[in-house]
Amino acid sequence: MTTDSPQDIINSLDDLLEKERAALLEGNLDVITRLLDEKESLIDRLNACAPSEQQSLDDLRGKVTRNQALLDGALQGIRAVANRMSTLRRIRKSLDTYDEKGRKTTIQALRENKVEKRA
Repeated sequence: MTTDSPQDIINSLDDLLEKERAALLEGNLDVITRLLDEKESLIDRLNACAPSEQQSLDDLRGKVTRNQALLDGALQGIRAVANRMSTLRRIRKSLDTYDEKGRKTTIQALRENKVEKRA
């Protein structure tokens, strides 16, 4: 496959970017991870072509930009979920209250970690 023409590489990368977009829209991060190596390989092969052989890449640039925006949005969502889960864990362990002067007081939750076995 290394003897593909620049246009064949561009077409393969175009198809891959469409698969990546679909995976991003579905939230299928496993597919995105699997596509990464192939994407890097195609880009390396395209970069190895002489500049005069590289045909118009405007469509690909647009798709790469679009997919990057989708990926950034997915990462923001993942960070938001991680922050929310961290907050929920903290809330389960303590309770923050404020006195009449606005001073914050943290009350640690008392939890017994024991297992009850039933027959």
